[in-house]
Amino acid sequence: MNVKFLNPFIDAVFEVLNAETSLQVERGTLALENDPFVTPDVTVVISLVGQVDGSVFYGMSYEMALGLVSRMMGEAYTEFDSLAQSGIAELGNVITGRASIKLAETGFEATISPPTLIEGADAVISTLDRPRLVVPLRSELGGMAIHLALRERLDVVRSAAELKTPAAPALS
Repeated sequence: MNVKFLNPFIDAVFEVLNAETSLQVERGTLALENDPFVTPDVTVVISLVGQVDGSVFYGMSYEMALGLVSRMMGEAYTEFDSLAQSGIAELGNVITGRASIKLAETGFEATISPPTLIEGADAVISTLDRPRLVVPLRSELGGMAIHLALRERLDVVRSAAELKTPAAPALS
């Protein structure tokens, strides 16, 4: 994975969590994993397609998810109901959207998918041949981890470069 993809996600998660929840987070030690991803209690999955291609997983415990939703909504949530699920999925969507804007600013265009929420621990998700860069985060509400299984698509980069090349003048 291109390390240029890391900082846009780290910056986006810090910005969005602070803006939406007033939560201060600390980044733990990065890790590279090749094994299939095993979900924690709550996982938001978002795909990127374009010059950056792959998946992003935001994994956390129920306690962390409920704490985030409680802060976003300004009231205590004790059940991970449909509104809480929607709030966590949208939080992942906003973070990834912000990261995709930051990626574009560095020359890597990508479109994001709508979020998918997986509830329940121990589901196995294979990223096939893509290793995942794991970014653990800690806060007063608990921890969460961002798993980045991304790669640069050289065929898309070339195509984008070709589109920017002026066409040859037509012969009369």
